[in-house]
Parts: sequence; structure tokens; C-alpha cells
Amino acid sequence: MTHPATAQRIATFGTTIFTEMSALALAHNAVNLGQGFPDFVGPDFVKNAAVAAVQADLNQYAPMPGLPSLRQAIAATWADRTGREIDPLADVSISSGATEVLCNIMLAFVNPGDGVVMFEPAYDAYQPDVIMAGGHAIPVRLYPPDAQHSGWHYDDAALEAAFAQRPKLLLLNTPHNPTGKVFSASELQRIAELCQTYNVLAVVDEVYDRLVYDQHQHIHLASLPGMWERTMTVNSIGKTFSVTGWKIGWCVAPAKLISAVRATHQWVTFATSTPMQQASAVALNDARHNGYYDQLISEYSARRIQLNTILRATGLPLIDAEGSYFVSVDVAPLGVSDVRVFCRRLTSELGVASIPIPAFYLAPGAPALARFCFAKKATTLAAAGERLTRLHDIDWTS
Repeated sequence: MTHPATAQRIATFGTTIFTEMSALALAHNAVNLGQGFPDFVGPDFVKNAAVAAVQADLNQYAPMPGLPSLRQAIAATWADRTGREIDPLADVSISSGATEVLCNIMLAFVNPGDGVVMFEPAYDAYQPDVIMAGGHAIPVRLYPPDAQHSGWHYDDAALEAAFAQRPKLLLLNTPHNPTGKVFSASELQRIAELCQTYNVLAVVDEVYDRLVYDQHQHIHLASLPGMWERTMTVNSIGKTFSVTGWKIGWCVAPAKLISAVRATHQWVTFATSTPMQQASAVALNDARHNGYYDQLISEYSARRIQLNTILRATGLPLIDAEGSYFVSVDVAPLGVSDVRVFCRRLTSELGVASIPIPAFYLAPGAPALARFCFAKKATTLAAAGERLTRLHDIDWTS
């Protein structure tokens, strides 16, 4: 039997690196520091809210734009953080995770041939979303720290050259996955200037906005002068409250942009889980007053320090996280020629799973970095550390 050919738009799509490495980790009983999900439980007040929502029989379709209670909680949180009062009914829309929101936005705004500027390494869903909408990515490279730069950085001339190609959208992720970079105030001001000069809409993925360390500060691009009108801010409940399986995401933007996002959402999932939306509303409202965010950053800071200590003990150069829950090490000193092969061997031979940073680059010439996730229990990190003590017993050049 001859099956019809698949659509050309998906011809280049393969299995995601997360699926590959997590399956490999499972097959070899490895400690999984690859895929970015917590292996610890979410807070009781959040889980109890989910149980209460189910018991209250909030189990039928939610309104297409999302439960009013959740949109109100998001609007209140937005006002706390930016000082801007927004209309919860017109300026907020709910989807099944941030991943769906991003796809909805691309389908709503990108025409065939349109360009989308994005920083690489880029989260692996970004380019497929653009391709499915008929557009093409315009990558701007982020470079690892060097003698002149303390953190990940980009070339300003390259960024302006990308904008000079007259893209439709800019897709920005801050705090950034996979690098852990937090874009600074001056970088965001420059990006805002270019968006306005070239009349580009901005899409900002902020799912790690609560996970920022040391002296770094998360700034909403939409809060800068002239940017509210042209920015769609994407977030979700999963990373902040350690419930990635809930898949509750949202977009905050002016009503004229939100209406376009809803136009695609209604034909993708239409409605998102009702009880999980209600529980998310409770989580956001309670966290505004119960000290949860302070506890969150304290606990993640401790995990970050633990993993950094483990990785530094290997002797490999470490790139610390400014935000998110990822750190990277440079494996070039081991004589590694292919980071993907190294990560597979690290999983199968040493029992520790990581993610090869080159998998997030659109163009060749990526640095030889492996990403490790510290959204894990202390015991999980310690188990990985014990296995990594044997790192130099293996010939990684073979």
C-alpha cells in the first residue's frame, strides 16, 4: 500500500533532542539532567487547588479565551510586576501551554516568506513553528562568555542586519533556554529601539521569569516605552509551580493582538483544561501574598550551587546560569569532536543524561557545550555527581 506523501513543511522535522535523550536515559537507567522538568513535587497549595477544582465539578469545556478567574489572576500579577493595569478579558488569552501559544502566534501573524528574528541557540520548537506558518528564521548568534564578555552576548551589527531584512516578528526568550542568559536592560532597550525603527512585532517567551539569580533582574520587554503596543508576552504555570504536565499557558498583549492569537487558538485546541485553569488562578493569586516566590528562588539557588559544585569538580569550564535552571560545561577539553555523540555516550556509559547545545543552533559552528538541568532533588544531583567522578576514566576521543 502506498501512503500519501507528508506535507513538505514537516519534511525536515525529526525527533526532538529531548525525546531522544530522555528515552536513552530511561533505557540506561541514567540520572536525567537533560530534559527541563522537575523530579520533585509541586507545592501543596497548588495541588490542593487542582483537587478542589475537580471536586467542584469544573470539568466541562472552558470558554475559548480561558477562564475569567485565571485571566484576572494573570492581569493582577502583571500589574504587580509592571505597574500597568490591563484588561483581563481583552488583553489575556489562555492556551494549552506556552508551546501552543507560540505556535498560535506564528500561525496568526506569519505569512509565507515572512522572516522571524530569533537568537540562537534557540529552543527547539521555535523554528518548526515558523516553518509551519510558512516563514523562515533569521538567526542572530549568541556567543559564550570570553575574555571581553562575562556572559552570553551577541554582535549588535548582526542584530541590526537581521532587522534590516524587514522581518515580521522578533522571537525573544529571556531568561533564555538553553544558555541561562538574562537579557540586560541595555540589551532590551536596544531590541526595543530596533523593533520600533523597523516596525517589528515582538514575541517574548518568559516562562522562566521567576528564576533569576544574583544581581540579575528580569525586565519585561513590554514594559519599555513604546513596546506594549507591539509585544506579545508568553508565559505558563509549569516552570514556576513545578507542574509542567498541566500545560496551562497564556499570552498578554493589547486586545488587537490577542484577538489574532485567539483566532488560531480556537481551531487548534479551542479549550484548555478547566480544572487546571482554575487551580492555576488560585496558585497565582495565593503566590502574590504567601511568600512562595521567595521560597522558589531560594530553593533553586541552592540546587544551582549544588550542580555547579559538582560540574566544577570535573575540571571542565562551567558557564553558570543568570536565570532559568540550566548550566553548561565546555567539553572540548575532553577531545570531544561531536557533542551529540558525547551526550549519548555520557548517558549510556556513565549514566548521566545531558543535552547537546549544538542541537539548538540553526547554523553550523556551535560551541562544544553540554547543558545540564538543576530542576532536580538534591539526591538526584548527588547521584549524578557520584557518577561524574568517573568522567575522566573514559576516552572521549574514540
